[in-house]
Amino acid sequence: MTKSIAICAPSTPFTRDDAARVLALAEAEFPELRLHFHDQCFASEGHFAGPDALRLSAFVECANDTAFDAVWFVRGGYGANRIAMDALARLSPVAHDKEYLGYSDGGTLLAMLYRARIGRPVHAPMPGDIRRTGGEAAVRRSLDWLAGGRAGLEPTLDGTQPVVAFNLMTLAMLCGTPLMPDLSGHVVMVEEVAEYHYAVDRLLFHVTGNLARIGIAGLRLGRVSDVPENDRPFGAGVEDMVRHWCGHTGIPYLGTADIGHDVDNRIVPFGLA
Repeated sequence: MTKSIAICAPSTPFTRDDAARVLALAEAEFPELRLHFHDQCFASEGHFAGPDALRLSAFVECANDTAFDAVWFVRGGYGANRIAMDALARLSPVAHDKEYLGYSDGGTLLAMLYRARIGRPVHAPMPGDIRRTGGEAAVRRSLDWLAGGRAGLEPTLDGTQPVVAFNLMTLAMLCGTPLMPDLSGHVVMVEEVAEYHYAVDRLLFHVTGNLARIGIAGLRLGRVSDVPENDRPFGAGVEDMVRHWCGHTGIPYLGTADIGHDVDNRIVPFGLA
């Protein structure tokens, strides 16, 4: 059965050349999928894929269109938080029947949807990953998921506890806002990219303090990559930091998770896999 996927850019823009590479991969290996890049993906205004109003209208258009079975965020960056609350008010019942795929800054919209019980949010590689060395594997993982495959699932998922996965910075910015979902009883997976070690420690301080009050089931650590070199070593590894803050807040540390800003990023459906 043919499945139609809408692709939009809630944050930063894509290029038509990279879109063509993603389309060629899908056409060659997943003929049952029909990918539709919204023209807004290629808009540009400063940092963003067009102004807030354009990014908002494109996401809502994709979510509310009965022709599409899923909405795939083209890439991360920054900007989804600027449209999330306005988008929520405009989503129709049609939006409840879709999957929504993305990660990084796209986690803001996944959180909003999960909180509102709209559709099926999924942490998953995005078309933008085609730009990474070996990125076809990451894009292929999400295409396989959309086609009904389950080989790309994060390996610790066992279906016994609800799970979510977020970029650590994105999750920290969600805490205390109307977009933050109720994560009580959840296993929370986090990953990070391009932050100094001291900044990761600061984020963990903030996030674990908030998650402890919610009462999560435990924390798993994904990969923390592309760490800038500071003028002096921090003196502790990232897993040491996680153990420290989990110990201080009483959150069970459950070990590692196979997620990250890289080509090995695995799929985590929100809730019970």
